[in-house]
Order: sequence, then C-alpha cells, then structure tokens
Amino acid sequence: MLESIGKVIATEKVPTTIDTFCFWTQPEMILHPFDVVKVDHLNNSTTFGVIEEISHITDSASFLSSFISNDFGDAEIEDTTFRIGMNCVKAKVVGNTKHIDSPVLSNTKVYLATREEVEKALGLDNIKNPVCCGFLEMYEDAGEKITLPVNINSDFLIGPEGAHLNISGISGLAAKTSYAMFLLKSIQDKYIKKAEEQEESEYDDGVAFVVFNVKGKDLLAIDEINDFENNEDIRKNVLKEYEDLGLTTKPFQNVTYLYPASNNNTKNSYVDKDQFSRQKSKKKAFEYKFDYEKDKQNLDLMFANIDDPNQTMDAIINYIVSGQGKFNNIVEWNRFIEVVEDMGKAGNTSKDKEIPVMSWRKFARMIKKSISHNCLFGTVHEDDSEVRIADKIQKIKANDVYVVDMAKLDSNMQAFVFGNTVREIMDYQLGEKTEVFEDGRKPPSRIVIFIDELNKYASTETPKNSPIIRQILDIAERGRSLGVVLFGAEQFMSAIHTRVTGNCAAFAYGRTNAIEVSKTNYKYIPKVYQSMMTRLKPGEYIVQSFSFNSLLHIKFPLPIYRQFK
Repeated sequence: MLESIGKVIATEKVPTTIDTFCFWTQPEMILHPFDVVKVDHLNNSTTFGVIEEISHITDSASFLSSFISNDFGDAEIEDTTFRIGMNCVKAKVVGNTKHIDSPVLSNTKVYLATREEVEKALGLDNIKNPVCCGFLEMYEDAGEKITLPVNINSDFLIGPEGAHLNISGISGLAAKTSYAMFLLKSIQDKYIKKAEEQEESEYDDGVAFVVFNVKGKDLLAIDEINDFENNEDIRKNVLKEYEDLGLTTKPFQNVTYLYPASNNNTKNSYVDKDQFSRQKSKKKAFEYKFDYEKDKQNLDLMFANIDDPNQTMDAIINYIVSGQGKFNNIVEWNRFIEVVEDMGKAGNTSKDKEIPVMSWRKFARMIKKSISHNCLFGTVHEDDSEVRIADKIQKIKANDVYVVDMAKLDSNMQAFVFGNTVREIMDYQLGEKTEVFEDGRKPPSRIVIFIDELNKYASTETPKNSPIIRQILDIAERGRSLGVVLFGAEQFMSAIHTRVTGNCAAFAYGRTNAIEVSKTNYKYIPKVYQSMMTRLKPGEYIVQSFSFNSLLHIKFPLPIYRQFK
C-alpha cells in the first residue's frame, strides 16, 4: 500500500475548490511541477491533481524574526529559535474517477499516483488513433521514477477533430525543427504501418508531408541514419528510446528532395555536389524551376512582404497575367523583363495610362532583383531532373515526404517558393484529385506542411494585402476540412497572427524569455509553468492539446536522421 505524502489543507482564506486544492508535505519531500498526486474523495472515488506551485512556509511572522534570532544578522551561528516549517503544494484538479465535481475535504491524505493512475489522470489512457509525441518522467526525486510514452490523438493533431500545431521557442537550441520532425516521423511510422496492414483497395487514409528547409543543410538528409558522431553509447540509448516509444529506428522513408536550380554561375543551395549526385542517381533529388507561362500567375507572391496600400503592384500583376499590351505573346522570362523595362521608360506609349511609369520602374527594379540572371527562372528540362514544384505536388502520394530546399534563397524568393508551394497544395486539395495513381496507389487524404520561421509569412506585422498571409489564414481556418495541416514554428508565438494561433489545436512551448511569457498569449498558463519555460533544456517541451487533461512537460529523443554541424 502506498504511503501518504501529506494531507489536504483548507483554511478560511485558502479553501479547496473544484479546480484547486493545497496540501502539506514534509520539507524533505521533493516534488516537481507537473507531478500527479491523488486524494481519496467522496463515494470511494479518487481525485487527481497536477502540481502547479510548491512553497515553504514557517511560523515566523516576518523576515525580521529570522534576522533577530540569528544574533542580529550573524550568518555563522546556529539559529536559537526553532521554527515550525512545511512545504505547501498547490495542485490543479484534473479529474475524479466518479466524475464528482466537489472540493476535496480538508485533512484528507494525499498520495503519489501509480503509473496507470498517472495515465488516467492526464487523459493518456484509451487514446484513440495514437501518435507518439514524446515521453514524460515523474517522481524523479520522490520515490520510484515513472517514465511513460505520451500519445496524442491524431484526430486532434492532423484532423478531422482538430488540426494545426504551433511550436515556439528560442533559436539556437536545435529544438523546434527537431521536435516537428520527431512528430512527423511518428505520424509517418503510424501510417506506413497502417498501410502495410491493410489491403491496397481499403487504404484511404494516407498522409503526405511537405517540409521546407530554411536553415543550411538541416533537412537535406532526413532519409539517412544519424551517425551520432560515432558515439556508440549515444546511438544505443537513442535507438532504445525510439523502440520504447513504439517507433521504428529508421529515418524517414519515401523522401524526395526539391532543390532550387543552380548553374556554374549561381549556386542556390547548400547541398554538397556529391550528396546531390547520390540522391539524383536514386531518383530522389530534383531541381525546381519556374516556367513563365505556367507560373506567371504567382508573381504576386514575390511582393508578399511589401506594403502596397494603393495596390499599384496588384494592378501591374493583373495587367501582366491577363496578357494585356505587349505581355500578350510572351513565353519566357527574359522577354518578360525586357517588356517590363520598356513599360518604365520615359515616353511609354502604352494605351493603359492608369498605371504610372514610376510604378512600372519600381516593379521592374524589384522583379529584376529576383529573376534577372537567376537560373531558377527558365525552361524546365524534365529529362535532366528538372521539375516544376506544381507538377511534383500533383504526384504526391500517401506517406511521401517532399523536402523543398530554399535555405540559400533571399527572403523575397523564399516567400515566392513557399507561397507557390502552398498555393499548389491548396489548389490540389480543392480540385478534383486523381482517384488512383498509375501504380495503383491513392492520393493522400491529408498533407502536412511544416515551415520554420513562420513569423516571416504570418506575423502580426505582415501587410494585410499579402497573398501569403491570406493563404496561411485560409489553411488555418479551412485546412482541417480540406486535408491541409500546418505545422508552424517560430521564436515568439506572440508575433504570429492571432487567427493562425487561434485555429491551432496543439501547441508546443520550448524555451523562451521572460519578456515573451509576459505577453497575453501566455496569460492562461500558470506562473510557475511560465517561469519553467525560461529554463527548459533542448529536448524538452510543454505541450498543450485537447487530447490531454492538463499541460504536459514532455521530452523527446535526439533526431534519428543525419545531422549536419
């Protein structure tokens, strides 16, 4: 039989309520925030609580009493006055075994929970459609340590009950991307296993993934196993952690890399030449380009971060896309730039005088900066592993992972590539899908998009007329029903548009600073948990989801795919 660790206390000023209760413990008892405790309650039921705050109090009336009893401030002598002290622990009620919503009674014994009781208290038992999102450790210093995997209901992560995940935290700790990729691997493991267990004709619940590489070579070898810097001990420990969580020890499968096209004069990617050749020989790597005739309608995405209150840029783009004036017969980018420059010359004889020449000049400067002499814009030679992103999106299948590299592109081009890809995904999901691919497989029912540095495209300061913010809002608000799920990561969640975060069904809070947690976005999180956010280590997150009865402090293993220094 478990020994009690304390008793509930209720006073006139601090009563127990249906939401919280306090209890005392011995000063030597070491508990931690997020630990689960249980209290016997009415009708032989049990009430569970999650620890929020821990304080130590004595019978001393003021700080001055201690000063005086130590011979007026002599820190070297023994205190001559014995003080009665105890730890006071505040816990939040997370459930009752018989659903009794009544405050726990004073002087009732408090116990640590068993492993099964912890799962029940936090809502981790009987999770439907489970997807592993990490593991938690409890009672590290208070008794027998409990370690248990944490599964989230995928219906609340990638739909249909809820969708979208927001991950926040300070950069440099290699945490946000690692955690997002851990979740994506967990989802892929689940659905690959599901596909293997079902007949091809019955399998209609596939998930595909499109991830954007925005930093160096971070995600350019996710189908290769991590060498863990040849440290055998670390390798064994990490592989065991994956096995304990019920995951495979393989890196990502069915990966396709889409690199921006490069030539001898311009290198648009950080990928090594040998690595690209190796991936290309396995038909895993392609170079993407943009074709004038097929991609000109996406020119607005290049101006996503530019405030255009008079909508002159919009007017110019509409003029071009509709093929007015000299833009009627253009089929390639160089001729397009020539015509744009002509429109900005003095004495422009164009019949359309509604767009000022100065606006054409501004447009020409901006468009030439991105397009001129850039091999990304040119004829697509499919026989040389060149593709359009839109064409590849049309071929994405269940359990495929597309990595779109744009780390070396400037911010305007990154916005263009990101916006172009997202627009194609939305069009693909909105349009009539191919019922069955040529090889007999079916298209995915959901596509998960992961983008780091979401603040570049969906911050509170993004111009309201930005076409990318409109697309992201569309995904946030309609994506769940359309099968498009957004996993976004950024340093500060408070910088993200409220309609984006407001539609997220799950949040992962990494280490952040005190200024960030003082923002209104965190006001519903207990102060102690807010303080903990400033001290979280790499590999630790505080996770919130409808699947759970409380915020969870979870950990996750090192990436299993190849890492670059």
